[in-house]
Amino acid sequence: MKIAVIVLALLLMGCTPPTETAIQPLPTLVNTELPPEMSLDNAHRVAYQFLEAWRLSQFEPMHALLSFASREATPLDNFQALYQSIHTEMTLQGIDYRANGSGRDANNRVVVFNYDVTFDTRLLGRFTDANREMRLVFDDTVNDWRVAWSQGDLFREMGSGGQLRLETTTVNRGNIYDRNGIVLADMENTIIGVNVIRQEIPDLETCTNTLIDAMPTLAPEVIRARLTVGNADWRIEVGTIEAGAFTTWQTRLETDCNIRFSINDSRKTRRYRNGSLLPHVIGTVGYLDGPDLEAALAAGFQQDSILGRTGIERSWDETLRGQPGARLSLVTPSGTVLRTIAQNSPQVAEGVWLTIDGGLQQMILNTFAQVYADNREGWATTSKGASAVVMNVQTGEILALVSWPTYDINAFTVFPAIGREAADQILEQVQTDPRLPQLNRVTQGRYPSGSVMKIATSAAVADSEIMSPDLRFSCGGSWTRDGITRFDWLPSGHGTLTLQGAVTQSCNPYYYEAGYQMNLRDPFLFPNYLRQMGFGSVTGINLFIPEDPGYIGDPDLMRQKQGIWTFADAAAMAIGQGEVEITPMQMTRLTAAMANGGDLIAPQLILQTGLFDQYNYLFSPQVNGQIGIDPAVITVIRDGMCDVTTQPWGTAEFVFTDSELQRIGVCGKTGTAQDLATGLPPHAWFTAYAPRENPEIAITVMVENAGEGSAVAAPITRSILEYYFFGVEGVPPS
Repeated sequence: MKIAVIVLALLLMGCTPPTETAIQPLPTLVNTELPPEMSLDNAHRVAYQFLEAWRLSQFEPMHALLSFASREATPLDNFQALYQSIHTEMTLQGIDYRANGSGRDANNRVVVFNYDVTFDTRLLGRFTDANREMRLVFDDTVNDWRVAWSQGDLFREMGSGGQLRLETTTVNRGNIYDRNGIVLADMENTIIGVNVIRQEIPDLETCTNTLIDAMPTLAPEVIRARLTVGNADWRIEVGTIEAGAFTTWQTRLETDCNIRFSINDSRKTRRYRNGSLLPHVIGTVGYLDGPDLEAALAAGFQQDSILGRTGIERSWDETLRGQPGARLSLVTPSGTVLRTIAQNSPQVAEGVWLTIDGGLQQMILNTFAQVYADNREGWATTSKGASAVVMNVQTGEILALVSWPTYDINAFTVFPAIGREAADQILEQVQTDPRLPQLNRVTQGRYPSGSVMKIATSAAVADSEIMSPDLRFSCGGSWTRDGITRFDWLPSGHGTLTLQGAVTQSCNPYYYEAGYQMNLRDPFLFPNYLRQMGFGSVTGINLFIPEDPGYIGDPDLMRQKQGIWTFADAAAMAIGQGEVEITPMQMTRLTAAMANGGDLIAPQLILQTGLFDQYNYLFSPQVNGQIGIDPAVITVIRDGMCDVTTQPWGTAEFVFTDSELQRIGVCGKTGTAQDLATGLPPHAWFTAYAPRENPEIAITVMVENAGEGSAVAAPITRSILEYYFFGVEGVPPS
């Protein structure tokens, strides 16, 4: 007579460790009349093997543990595809399991195994689906237990036709503002989600081709892959399409794909209020790839999420993008929710305030547009572009960063607010423009500096005590050493000068001699001083936008170029020619250091981030170096720079003589840099700080291949400073 078996459901501790092969049996009252192979221990062993294989994503061993009927009903390929699609939908990263207990049926040939599964997902974190049931049957053909599997073993509702659905809550990207709260970037333009149900598509190939044509920003292989995800009766979002294009394609999409659309499928995309104002700073958004995509997926975003790709949009992407919410549910084919398995709330995106003054930025753009138009028959025929940067000398805040020509960054978004046709025209124009409008000339433009370098040369030769500030030097129209003669820009020369006068009048022979004497003491002395003052390395703004380190030559680097270093190289570098190339950003940083007493300030582009008046980040000035120059030397150089705009012998006095700026004082340096590589007219430079007492800002203007700095760059600088300090708009005649 058989003895009835009473099964006690007891809790076990955790899942079986991956390296552990022994199965921990569930305590039960065992019917001693049953053969050993039908014991609960053996049933538990098979259940554990199945769950462990699932934990390891080993679908073939899982399938091998199914009963014959289950294997016949669900072949291996289908079984594996189903699990893989469920894993993809859940964004599954791993599972753990825990046994709770088990029980037999009256015939002792069926065991119900109760267990919990904890899912570790990328989008929803960890959550537990408790009190799951696995049915095991004793299979006489193998003399062992097997899993009587159905789709209900994935989630019980799937056994009766339920579908697993992951829904994400889109978070509107945070706004970008200028320092005064003016919106520069927001979310306004509408895009629409395109959804299909595969079994309702009249012809899959025709539909696929239509989707590829309608959504050109999405790779064809991505569209094809999405059309194969999940069951045939699942509702799948293939991609997104802008509202204007949707109107164009709606009829074909409905005919070829039986597209599903509702108002809930609408969402916002990026719009730049004035796309030409700050394209080189704000950057772009779009689809990610490579390591960026992997990081975004790990953070819970989808493959077609539109996130930051360049500029501020990229470097502050985690702040601007927020975090999407998600809900994992089991639903009926009609969409009714049967059970919510897990969900989390979205994290609201934050806004980013730039240090940029939008009004000043626009004024500089307008000024460049005007001077290029005014000189279209003159230097504008050889000049491809220009740049201007304005920086607070105490804090490093960048108040304006202009690279000319500019372009509309709206054209570079996935769903352009200006419309696809207009965007395509802009893209073609920008990408074929020989002026290279996408080049950020402030940070990536690398040029010979011309005479603005004499600020650094003055500091090096006086600080090293090779030529004292009081040394009187006869500056004639030429300079000769060891059989080599170089000429001054003024054939008659400047007479006898000290260091202050050399800065003011930009006497070339004085600086040829300075380069010669420093090289005589040590050929590395001057190059090392230049590096100490911030040249040859990035300024720190490259945390946000691309930056070129420039180039400072020395004897070692010259040998690498298979050349020979001579005193002539040092003399040329002393006037900003030859083995020296710098960026306008580097020059501005040195000018600011002269104004603030020697601090190399890290340029800052972000003022604050947060929501409304709750700020999570507030910038603080960062000193990332010292120029290391004797304060007394700095004072002499500053006096020489101030005389440039105020004394009759100053190289830019004629530009500023009738300006209201004379009340506060502008201290600057002109530069005219020969472009020996092209043979075109020289680059025009002007760098300055103001006011003279208690300096506030530093500014550098550089116009490529436009002629003399005093004639071209200085008048533009005057206009910018008059606007900044007095609100005066207009371009003085050059």
